[in-house]
Amino acid sequence: MTNRLWGVHLASELPDPKDFLVKGGGGRSIVKYRKSAPVFSQGDAADSVFYIQKGKVKVTVLSEHGREAVIAILGKDEFCGEGCLAGQKRRMATASAMTECEIMRIEKETIVRALHDEPAFSEMFVAYLLARTIRVEEDLVDQLFNSSEKRLARALLLLANFGKEGRPEPIIAKVSQETLAEMIGTTRSRVSFFMNKFRKLGFINYNGKLEIHSSLLSVVLHDQPQVKNKKGPNGSRDAKTGMRP
Repeated sequence: MTNRLWGVHLASELPDPKDFLVKGGGGRSIVKYRKSAPVFSQGDAADSVFYIQKGKVKVTVLSEHGREAVIAILGKDEFCGEGCLAGQKRRMATASAMTECEIMRIEKETIVRALHDEPAFSEMFVAYLLARTIRVEEDLVDQLFNSSEKRLARALLLLANFGKEGRPEPIIAKVSQETLAEMIGTTRSRVSFFMNKFRKLGFINYNGKLEIHSSLLSVVLHDQPQVKNKKGPNGSRDAKTGMRP
């Protein structure tokens, strides 16, 4: 029912923004991927956005010298390939299934139309993009200021969806030590050393799969680095110059 005076739907009848992401049709298709299957490849035409309904996806970038870096591992209810909405003509990275996945492919024109016509969906999508931006900033700070041990602990907690509201701590998909090393910018031997250390301290368990315990958070919180602004002459702070505003 529409309130014609205000031109809005009554709150009780507002559509769930995730309804758009449940079923295929109208520029949307759901595809099942086997483990290791590519979702899209670096250099492909960027003409769609992908929504992960089930499974985990690894996003990697390959340099011109053949060096590969893992830039993200995404899971259920996350998007990838959204760069096409910002004018990307070609994929800047490769996305591949880490587990068996069910992923919705949404044509660019379809999602653009939904963002214009469905305020609830638009709000949800923008909130997701902002959260991803914050995550990228935190990753950069982590890489610049934290030790490889703390970077590994943080990566494991993120992979286990630690701290996400309404979600238990799951047993994560099998992730190789090589992949973890690529994620945090260190060697496989260092990852192996710290993984054994975490296991001995009871922070993680190996039982066919990897189980992460909340106690691992203590590694991240211990002596957490802080980015401090310089104080100006009057006590105010300026991050770049330290001068009075």
